[in-house]
Amino acid sequence: GKQDNIIGVRRLPGNHRRASLYPEVRGLKVMAEDRRETGLSFSLLLFYVALLSSLSALGFEHDAFRAGNPSSTPVAAPARDVRYLLYDVNPPEGFNLRRDVYIRMASLLKTLRKQGDWVLVLPPWGRLYHWQSPDVHQVQIPWAEFFSLSNLQANVPVIEYEEFIAESGGPFIDQVLVLQNYAEGWTEGKWEEKVDERPCIDRLMYTKDKQGYYRGWFWGYEETRALNVTCLSAQGHASILASFLQENITATSVLLDRAETVLHDHYAGKDYWDTRRSMVFAKHLRIIGDQFRAKYLNSTDEKDHTAYNEDWTRMRAKLGSAKGGPYLGVHLRRKDFIWGHREDVPSLKGAVKKIRSLMKKNKLEKVFVATDAEEEEVAKLKKMLPEMVRYEPSQEDLELLKDGGVAIIDQWICAHARYFIGTSVSTFSFRIHEEREILGFDPKTTYNRFCGDSEKECEQPTHWKIVY
Repeated sequence: GKQDNIIGVRRLPGNHRRASLYPEVRGLKVMAEDRRETGLSFSLLLFYVALLSSLSALGFEHDAFRAGNPSSTPVAAPARDVRYLLYDVNPPEGFNLRRDVYIRMASLLKTLRKQGDWVLVLPPWGRLYHWQSPDVHQVQIPWAEFFSLSNLQANVPVIEYEEFIAESGGPFIDQVLVLQNYAEGWTEGKWEEKVDERPCIDRLMYTKDKQGYYRGWFWGYEETRALNVTCLSAQGHASILASFLQENITATSVLLDRAETVLHDHYAGKDYWDTRRSMVFAKHLRIIGDQFRAKYLNSTDEKDHTAYNEDWTRMRAKLGSAKGGPYLGVHLRRKDFIWGHREDVPSLKGAVKKIRSLMKKNKLEKVFVATDAEEEEVAKLKKMLPEMVRYEPSQEDLELLKDGGVAIIDQWICAHARYFIGTSVSTFSFRIHEEREILGFDPKTTYNRFCGDSEKECEQPTHWKIVY
């Protein structure tokens, strides 16, 4: 209910962490993570990954940043006044924009933690527009399948959604705040930061059931219910929500829906780059990408000067130190970009002409292409560019990796190329720019894009320099 502008919700039982039992099991994680032989079979690799994911889900993974888990001693942890921040994004938004929204939410969490014990709950992946592979189950995917949780936790305390259910006492979310813009727009043409509880502008994507709970998408978890849903007009940077959450919300768990509504606190600043650097790809995806580079592109970290420390806090490459593999990396976005008849997207013929020019200029004989083009377009591209190399997983591998895993492998391979060219205003290309910045490439080899066939002013991407 609402009293004196305070949204108060009953607290659910179980707000404490399980102790980290059987700490000796952690040795298995080290053994699996240190197994680097290039001959490691994919099936065996996935066995280790699945096993470790299972152990993690059961609470066996130890990490200093786990909520309420101050030590590895097998004793029950004391109850703590933990609060949970959950978030979701507009359904049509893709994988790489969602990664960007995570950075905004991590920044908000850091602000919230200055005055309370808040934990960020990672929204499960699934049902994304670009994930169109048929016959592949792609819902309720935990973040650990795509990213290193221990690295994320070295930046802010995070937990998977199913871990939240176990900790909080059930699949209940106390308060959903649906973020929206202000119906009246900018007051007198003036932009200012503000946040207010307002009537909902769009039709709510939540419905009340017979018991009075709110039902919604909730990442494919049908048993999840919300106790309250309120619309919140917000204009400004992510952390403007902090004071509202601290002063007006007493709920233990709060879901911010349409979280992309708020902006970055400090885009491309140190806080941004800390969170971005912590988003280390899952080890099994990096291994597959590295094996592909070595086998098909004559590319290894040693030869390419791309030494990588998977502990992001120790990864600090000097700008210009990376050489890259002897191939051109290309991201060629098609589908919705060409359906929209955008002037800054080239024809296949125009793209091939630019690719050949760059290969000649950089004395490269191979080109790796990441593209979402339809099969018919890919066939045309192969005919025009027979030396083209692509990562094409088998159906069995695709079912294990999912479309998100394949996208990450594509990005990882592009990130290690001698020279990279991407697609205008594509978040897929932006994420590759950032990976290459982290690896230490010369900006001239990174911040490049294709021009439309008849584009008059072809402005190249901005160099956002890494900040440590």
